[in-house]
Amino acid sequence: QVQLVESGGRLVQAGGSLRLSCAASRGTVSGLGMGWFRQAPGKEREFVGGIKLDGMRTMYGDPVKGRFTISRDNAKDTVYLQMLSLKPEDTAVYYCAASRGGHYGAYDNFYDFWGQGTQVTVSS
Repeated sequence: QVQLVESGGRLVQAGGSLRLSCAASRGTVSGLGMGWFRQAPGKEREFVGGIKLDGMRTMYGDPVKGRFTISRDNAKDTVYLQMLSLKPEDTAVYYCAASRGGHYGAYDNFYDFWGQGTQVTVSS
């Protein structure tokens, strides 16, 4: 079992930046595909991006391409989501997820472990 804990969410003005972290409080993210998702009130969960287990490849959802970057430090058992040029429509609860099968894409059914989420609010 892997327990994931997200942190770093807060209120930020439009145009600002944030870095979210996803740490393994139990188990390890090393060897797992990792993804970030978000869910805004009244909306379905949305794929933000993912990173391959070795950190060598990433993919992103269209709304965040060019603004968000995912990285990982397996030695620290932590995955990061760097968010730049934030917009009010980025407001959501952000979740990280881990896949034992190495998945790091948009199919949330392929993820085995999920964190509790961290709130990001972008004011206009």
